[in-house]
Amino acid sequence: QVQLQESGPGLAKPSQTLSLTCTVSGASISTNYYAWSWIRRPPEKGLEWMGGIAYDGSTYYSPSLKSRTSISRDMSKNQFSLQLSSLTPEETAENFCAGVDWGGAGFTPLDRLEYDYWGQGTQVTVSS
Repeated sequence: QVQLQESGPGLAKPSQTLSLTCTVSGASISTNYYAWSWIRRPPEKGLEWMGGIAYDGSTYYSPSLKSRTSISRDMSKNQFSLQLSSLTPEETAENFCAGVDWGGAGFTPLDRLEYDYWGQGTQVTVSS
């Protein structure tokens, strides 16, 4: 059973860099052909895909966030992480990590996938 658990700061200040980590259990993040993504949901808004990392370490980013986003992985800890710089208060959101058998989904672009595995979410409030 694949399980994901997010960790984050809870509170961040405007202009700071947000760091989130997702710890995966039940599957290796390098398992063929899985992909792992970060998705957020601002208050009273829909889900927004932020970016993802595939089994081979290749990364993919939302065009609107690409200049401020970096996703990496630590295979020794079976974790993947997101860094988002230059935060604004409008980026207050519940942040989720999610995973999917990307190959089984026909290698559909990560932003269009239906993810099979989700973490519980971690709330990040951006406020001075």
